Amino acid sequence: MKIEFWSDIICPYCGLMDHRLQLALERFEHAPDVEVTHRSFQVHPDLPREGVTQRKLLKMHGIPASDGERLFSSLEAAAGADGLRPYRALDRTLGPTDLAHELLAYATDQGRGAEAWTAMFRAHFGQGRRLWTESDVLGFAAEIGLDRAEAAHALRTRSYRDQVAADQREAERLGARGAPFTVLDGRYALRGAVSTDTLLAAMTTAWESAHPEPRPLPALGDGESEGLCGPDGCAVPPRPGS
Repeated sequence: MKIEFWSDIICPYCGLMDHRLQLALERFEHAPDVEVTHRSFQVHPDLPREGVTQRKLLKMHGIPASDGERLFSSLEAAAGADGLRPYRALDRTLGPTDLAHELLAYATDQGRGAEAWTAMFRAHFGQGRRLWTESDVLGFAAEIGLDRAEAAHALRTRSYRDQVAADQREAERLGARGAPFTVLDGRYALRGAVSTDTLLAAMTTAWESAHPEPRPLPALGDGESEGLCGPDGCAVPPRPGS
């Protein structure tokens, strides 16, 4: 089964959903047969490169400070209940994530995609890291063991810019209005951060849809027999207690 997960590293619901996806896979009996692909979706591509605080961004969008505090406090509590601690959704700085996504695409080509995505979520929401400039992103790349020179070449040549943009167009074509956005086997979509139980149920539905249990064929007529074999065929003797 294939799971495609669109997200942005500055989206707090995305970081939570990434964690819940891992929790759901730990409980999913067919997890070894699941391929998870992370895809890019930039939620604030026009933010200034120097960054802006979450509190200021709420104000810019006309959201009262009390409403923002209530929303993000609830989100932080939900993350904590799922084992994500610390998880700073409110007191942090956000910035444009184009370079971060291009690095993540490079990491995926190196076979380090899932690891790099999770590490970047934890760096941002757990440590309050800013990952908007080339220097920030390359420092992170070195920390997780990626080749800094190769990563720098990928960023400076913008080798993955078209791929990042294509990811977002594909999500929007499939009906995404934001992130996180999760697609299972190209047939089922989940918008937003759903609970681990809901995600696990969706995975089970997708798996069973693709791997239906064999069922007896419908009979169009029954011949007569006396229990074993007769002129019209052979029947299986009834089992004791049936």
